[in-house]
Amino acid sequence: MNTAKILLINNDERLSAYLRDELGFKRGYNISMERSAAGGIAALKDNGFDIVITKLNTPELDSIALIKELKKIDQDCVVILNAEEPLPEVMQHAYKIGVYDVINKNTNPEKLAFIVKKGIELHSILSSSRKFISSIEEQNLSLHKQNILLAKRIEESTKNLTRLYEDLRETYMLTIKALAQAIDAKDHYTHSHSENVQKYAVILAEEMHLSTKDTETIRHACELHDLGKIAVHDNILTKETPLTPEEWEQIKLHALKGAQILESLTFLEDVVVLVKHHHEHWDGTGYPAGFKGEQIPLGARIIHIADAYDAMTSARAYRKVPLTKKEAVEEIKKNSGSQFDPKIVEAFFRILDRI
Repeated sequence: MNTAKILLINNDERLSAYLRDELGFKRGYNISMERSAAGGIAALKDNGFDIVITKLNTPELDSIALIKELKKIDQDCVVILNAEEPLPEVMQHAYKIGVYDVINKNTNPEKLAFIVKKGIELHSILSSSRKFISSIEEQNLSLHKQNILLAKRIEESTKNLTRLYEDLRETYMLTIKALAQAIDAKDHYTHSHSENVQKYAVILAEEMHLSTKDTETIRHACELHDLGKIAVHDNILTKETPLTPEEWEQIKLHALKGAQILESLTFLEDVVVLVKHHHEHWDGTGYPAGFKGEQIPLGARIIHIADAYDAMTSARAYRKVPLTKKEAVEEIKKNSGSQFDPKIVEAFFRILDRI
């Protein structure tokens, strides 16, 4: 028996019977059913669920109001919407109000099972990340107090202090990485973004024969390169329409904000530089400093092209259909010498078959 729990909020007996048969009897999920929005809200409040499946609009409450109530109870709630017709405007509306995915009468059982499985995995990641960050914050507070006490005894126990410093350093790194992963996981369009950027950048660094130390610095910088997005409102990050000039200025702050969050950790000094400058352009039109050519750290130039490639070849809130690999390559080729370092572009093309 599957331990995952699914809540159905639906007054359509035929649809409920179908979902209960496909997900409960055939797939082994624990299914609970409520006919009304009020009943569904109460059920989620009393019992935690991995997935909520509901109709586009329930009789007594519209979708926006229902999803807001569900998110109040569980901010990591993963909602799958059943829409009568898969119309583009329906899909756009669904994603805008925080829906994970949409099913309809044409969704076959295999796709339904896949959507539910991935939704459950996302809920687990979000919940675990939130609990982990909370736990690490408590440990950090405790470790900080211990560090103050142990600093006074440095002359008598240098070896122990060194060990504790390394533990504290590792704890800080785990905290920051968990936070960065949680930022990616909030949006199912970007939940693997930092992982992909790291993979591409490391392969590229190795192709360019960078030292092990420099490659590891790039690896850590990729993990943390979007950390500053914690300072950007979710409405801007997930906006489906073009950004206003003011919103674009907010987005551009994320590289600088990420560097500011990390700069107090002196052992990440080299990483901070790459996080801060990974959006600089070869021709000087990037941000935040407007560095040009060789002024831009080599690691930042490598991360920039890896970041751009993954963004182009992945679905986004503002662009549901990603570019093909061929289209992305043409875009990079077109911007070689302006946005990207031409030498890094050449190296990137040499590793395409490996990514």
